[in-house]
Amino acid sequence: MVKHIRCMIIDEDELDRLVLQHYIKQYQNIEIAACFDSAEKAISYLDLPVDLLITETNLKGMSGLEFRKFAHKIPACIFVSSHPELAAGAFEINTLDFITKPLTAERFHHSMERLFDFFEVKEKCECYDALIGENCIKIKEGGNVFQVKMKDILYLEALKDYTRIITFEKKYCILNSLGNILQKSCFDSFVRIHRSYAVPRHLIRGKNCHEVELAHHIKLPIGRTYKDNLSFFNP
Repeated sequence: MVKHIRCMIIDEDELDRLVLQHYIKQYQNIEIAACFDSAEKAISYLDLPVDLLITETNLKGMSGLEFRKFAHKIPACIFVSSHPELAAGAFEINTLDFITKPLTAERFHHSMERLFDFFEVKEKCECYDALIGENCIKIKEGGNVFQVKMKDILYLEALKDYTRIITFEKKYCILNSLGNILQKSCFDSFVRIHRSYAVPRHLIRGKNCHEVELAHHIKLPIGRTYKDNLSFFNP
């Protein structure tokens, strides 16, 4: 079971705040620690022990996107918004999920599943061990040691101070940031395409303005600040 989660809500619309509170109260392990109608009111409460921030993107005065930069110590952030065009920018600032209004129970439940998965991985994650040869890495996880072939890695996913290594058969998690991992020579063949993702160059099958397609029909978003990293794939 995922640990007890303390949540902060920011939304200037009273009805939307009530809907969020109603959905959250269905989860026994989530506590609403604070609820505000503006980001400015929430600033002075950033020292509270909070695990999850749920905020509207568009707020009068300081926006939810701006507030997230102040609240960078809160591990998980979910944006709710009536402006889907803001999603790309939101995912550039350490965002777990972006929900478009009107909020539905099904979509909120899906977001909570992602949240619980995030904290479960965070709790179980141990450490990144040494490289053992040019084509393999060794990963220690949950008391077990796994040898992973570099050619089997489909992509890397950033989870704040952790990185998830995705293979076709299993997902591993290591206690090291994506930026640090990409500085290791064994990952020279990887290219960062987004704040949250890096992929092996040889697995890229196609791309457009918004996403790349990898082998096995995997599609991942391209971050605005990382588009030039894919210039090698241009015709």
